[in-house]
Amino acid sequence: MPKSPTVDGQPSGDSRRRSLGALLRRVHLGGPVSRAGLAEWLGVNRSTVLALTSELVAAGLVREGFPELTGRAGRPSLVVRPASDRVYVLAFDIAVDRLVAARVGLGGGIQDRREAHRARAGVDLETVVGVLADLGRQLHRAAAEGAVCVGVGASYCGMIRPGDGMVRFGPDLGWVDQAFGAELERRLDLGLPVLVGNEAHLGALAEHQRGVGVGVRNLVYLHGDVGVGGGIIVGGELLGGDGGYGSEVGHMLVNPYDGRPCGCGSRGCLEAEVGERALLDAAGRPADLTGRDAVREVVEAAGRGEPAARDALRTIGDWLGIGVANVINLFNPGMVVFGGVLREVYRGAAPHVQRRIAANVLPVSRTRAQLRVCALGDDATLVGAAELGFARLLADPLGVRAG
Repeated sequence: MPKSPTVDGQPSGDSRRRSLGALLRRVHLGGPVSRAGLAEWLGVNRSTVLALTSELVAAGLVREGFPELTGRAGRPSLVVRPASDRVYVLAFDIAVDRLVAARVGLGGGIQDRREAHRARAGVDLETVVGVLADLGRQLHRAAAEGAVCVGVGASYCGMIRPGDGMVRFGPDLGWVDQAFGAELERRLDLGLPVLVGNEAHLGALAEHQRGVGVGVRNLVYLHGDVGVGGGIIVGGELLGGDGGYGSEVGHMLVNPYDGRPCGCGSRGCLEAEVGERALLDAAGRPADLTGRDAVREVVEAAGRGEPAARDALRTIGDWLGIGVANVINLFNPGMVVFGGVLREVYRGAAPHVQRRIAANVLPVSRTRAQLRVCALGDDATLVGAAELGFARLLADPLGVRAG
């Protein structure tokens, strides 16, 4: 990290706030670290780190203590840790058929969680907000005495307007211009804004910051649920697009002439060709069978040698490979990460995906792109929502904590 401007060796003004935020972010994402390590990472002297950590300790955001015994001679350096038991956010993950709420401590650990079923019953804003607000209040009341909630983040399976949490379009259940963020904020009544993000965008950030993509500057994350969402990290930053609706790779056209109908109104989109219904139909499963478990059962059946399931994975893998080949050629990522139910689909269809990539990706890009399944599992989007909740604190640690 570049050295910040100082006055008498100490950061001042906006520089000080940025330095406090950078130090807290390092501890939050990286875990316990020595003062010496922080000084090297920030590019400042040890007295500056001492001053910064002292402020964060006084605010109750970090703690300092000696590390566990290492067997080395001499007095060990003090280690700075996040105050996970005192500072937390509420995180929500709204998928097509489930609602998840969690209390997540500073440092990223999930302390407690609640989950509820969501019926696939069309526009259900009032129901979703009511369930989530109840779960959130339960988690808030169960927090340790003296613990402080500093933010609320939510992941939603649709296109989200930046700033106010409006769901502009949620194709799977027909949500159009639903004021989700404002309604959840009102019902929670915690005096905190509810920040909302697209599930695949937040999954990409979570895998980039805490998962398989740590240290990867250019990454494409593909999230499978009923449909397919995408999150693209370019140069370490999320590619949001002009209005915040970028990276919708699920609606990339891959089969224009004989494509399946898509919930967006088009035909032949990637998510229409590789999503839940496409796989279940190809495997000959009943039309009323839905959900993650149904998708996983097809993958497991293919592994046991069931012909219909194997043929289905071959077909889905080919379409998925076309989509992945397109994003590799477009963005030259160092890694493509498969999340949600695409973890299982990719594991079962990997040879077909890789065959398509070998045939259709430029060699100079193909040799660099690693294909991986997400490390955070089903919690990737929930972890991303928690990071959204911590964003204000990390940008201005003392200002938010004081509020």
